[in-house]
Amino acid sequence: MIDLRKVSFGSPAAITTGMGLIVGLDVATAVKATIVTSLLIVGIADNLTDSLSVHIYQESEGLPERGAFRTTVSNFFARFLVTITFIIILLPLPLSTALPVCLVWGFVLLSVLTYFLAKARGVNTVSEILKHCAVAFVVIAISTAIGRWIPAMVGS
Repeated sequence: MIDLRKVSFGSPAAITTGMGLIVGLDVATAVKATIVTSLLIVGIADNLTDSLSVHIYQESEGLPERGAFRTTVSNFFARFLVTITFIIILLPLPLSTALPVCLVWGFVLLSVLTYFLAKARGVNTVSEILKHCAVAFVVIAISTAIGRWIPAMVGS
């Protein structure tokens, strides 16, 4: 069984970032190659720096080095694998189809993860799913606004 503690930090970040990036770049009229490239850059570069931040934080909290290292590696791979799933959806499909499929996939992933975390914590699953999906929706809305605003401001 998956240790929820090891995927609960990185996965939601990768899910919401992936959905926001895909939607924001799409409305900015980016081509599929640009979106996939951006996902890979974020999935590797941002992921590595975020994992380093988690590692340094855990060391500052006195977590044993081995535990901090395992959590760092788990965080990286959870985020990277989520990012890869978006790319797998994007590559074979036309962008007009891939976009809604990626959004559905992202909300399904976020909802499933939230469901298991809520069950483990003994809290209302529906309430938690709605809260977490609302945050993802805000990320998507902001990304959409930025994707429309920047090309209008700088010309495309």
